[in-house]
Amino acid sequence: MLETDNALGGERERRVKEIVCEILEIDPAEVTEESLFKEDHDADSLRAIEILAALERNFGIVIDQAELSRMVNLAGVHEVVAEASAR
Repeated sequence: MLETDNALGGERERRVKEIVCEILEIDPAEVTEESLFKEDHDADSLRAIEILAALERNFGIVIDQAELSRMVNLAGVHEVVAEASAR
């Protein structure tokens, strides 16, 4: 059972990374769980909002804009998406 949960989570994480890389226009190999979108990948606040909107569309979730402060790297985005998906 845990394997199935991990597989679903893995697929979601793969899609999240794909969305982030597409919007930031960077190669997936350049992004780690901890690399910072703004400092390491030159993302601006508009890109952050684009990421939030794309995640909402792709996963059918609602993310409060206050969560943007946590969405500074992939690890933070995964957390926010997981929490929003659990609601």
